[in-house]
Amino acid sequence: MRTSNHLIGLLNFLTFLLSIPILGGGIWLSSRANNTDCLKFLQWPLIIIGVSIMVVSLAGFAGACYRNTFLMRLYLVVMFLIIAVLIGFIIFAYVGGWRSVVASDSYWGKISSCIRDSKVCARMGRTISGVPETPDMFYLRKLTPVQSGCCKPPTDCGYVYQNETVWNLGAGLMGANPDCTRWSNDQEQLCYACDSCKAGVLASLKKSGGRSQ
Repeated sequence: MRTSNHLIGLLNFLTFLLSIPILGGGIWLSSRANNTDCLKFLQWPLIIIGVSIMVVSLAGFAGACYRNTFLMRLYLVVMFLIIAVLIGFIIFAYVGGWRSVVASDSYWGKISSCIRDSKVCARMGRTISGVPETPDMFYLRKLTPVQSGCCKPPTDCGYVYQNETVWNLGAGLMGANPDCTRWSNDQEQLCYACDSCKAGVLASLKKSGGRSQ
């Protein structure tokens, strides 16, 4: 029985440690939300799972210390359920789950709001000795997937560079890409409604191991 208590105590300690980065990840996402709807669909599952693991681990500690069989059995059952939910969340995140979230109109409104509020496009502007960068200089820049997909029109649309987030129609024919008609020089719209923007968000999530851009 004492060996069993020691094993459960060790398991409690390990799960308590596990709860810290999970809870920290949820709090980090919350701080990134900047008081908007940004990433709230991710932060709350992480915070709830992290707090649940922490509370259940403490209950397990109490059960092991006071040799309370009921608390120890309850701990094992609840911890099994929490771990199952956590595994499900991980599978959802890494096996196509992000694609369905990004494709959802309701969630995309929140995600695009996050990108807009983060000013990622507004911060693209550069000057050299007080002079805005030239088109050739801009084309040499290595943009992030979100910058490339959300802050400028697709290259095949034939728009002409004016500055980083202002592009005018060229003399040639507009490309057949549906995103060509979705582009707007309105700084509140840009290409936030474009499929290329959604693709950029997905690429960023995959690159960062499931974290938000």
